[in-house]
Amino acid sequence: MFDISWGEFIIVGVVALIVIGPKELPGVIRAVGRSLAKLRTMAGEFRAQFDDALREAELHDVKKEFDEFKNQATGLSTATFDPIRKELQGVAESARATASGETGVTTVNETVQSLSAEAQAMEAEIRAGASDATTPTAEPAPAAVEPTRSGNAA
Repeated sequence: MFDISWGEFIIVGVVALIVIGPKELPGVIRAVGRSLAKLRTMAGEFRAQFDDALREAELHDVKKEFDEFKNQATGLSTATFDPIRKELQGVAESARATASGETGVTTVNETVQSLSAEAQAMEAEIRAGASDATTPTAEPAPAAVEPTRSGNAA
């Protein structure tokens, strides 16, 4: 830490023995040792608090990035599904109008239910496709083609 050699320690010890005296030297050494221990404890506590503050700041940044990503994904989902939803609602309305004119209310409800089921299936397909797009996929292996012989087998 301070790069002090043994020879320098001996010189400091001899000077302390002369200046302080042999009676008081053990008490002074104990007091210096306790002071150094308190100093190390305070430095450790400071380092721990500083590390906690850094960890908290990093977590805050990670949470902020996650929230931004979540907002982007929600916006993408809404932008993807809104046109499809509107188109399906238009088809459902036209089916209701057509079905109510031809048959009756029961057929209209069945048509609307089947269209709703198809819409949910399409949304699930699109979501599955979006999640598959984020994960790497293996390319399909080319189909094996057997060579054909065009000749006489003798």
